[in-house]
Amino acid sequence: MDAQPEPAPLLIACALGIERLALRRGGRGDAAVTVLRTGMGPEAASEAVTRALAGPALRDAAVLATGFCAGLAPGMHPGDLVVAEETRGPGGVTPCVGTELLVKELVRAVPGRTVHTGPLTGSDHVVRGHERSQLLATGAIAVDMESAATLHSAVRTGVRPVAAVRVVVDAPEHELVRIGTLRGGISAFRVLRSILPAFVEWHRSLLLPRR
Repeated sequence: MDAQPEPAPLLIACALGIERLALRRGGRGDAAVTVLRTGMGPEAASEAVTRALAGPALRDAAVLATGFCAGLAPGMHPGDLVVAEETRGPGGVTPCVGTELLVKELVRAVPGRTVHTGPLTGSDHVVRGHERSQLLATGAIAVDMESAATLHSAVRTGVRPVAAVRVVVDAPEHELVRIGTLRGGISAFRVLRSILPAFVEWHRSLLLPRR
């Protein structure tokens, strides 16, 4: 009887050390999961993900971008979750896979937290003030600096499932420069620490035979 091929692994990409720490404190969850810290900004994310996927261990990996983001829509709060239906950046639009499943698993992992779905746009700098309303007018619901570059680089190097899940750390009524930033940051950290199991379940669903 022929040996079955090893299932494709999962690469979870985040930019910051604090994001990687949150994911590690959430438990590894699965031996097939690799958490990669890319560094800040789209160029760093693109280079790190391209390099990681070039190696034989992760060549066929599914890729999920995560970490913190800025919410664009009124009514968003620190600790809310954003599940991207697509990411938008200079490289174009990258559709995401398994959005509905991710929402279901995130609701289970952090009950009571609001989960938003929609386009996630990229930026090469921290977005503040009037830029939020300009990006919101394009239909995007949140912005960060790495997700679009991460997913674009992932699909450019091969056919693979990709997704992006972000935790809102600031929003129109809760900008980082305001009093309460620390509290909002702690809230976002705790949420990020709790959602690794949802990523693992998303990944496992991709490995199930299709009927």
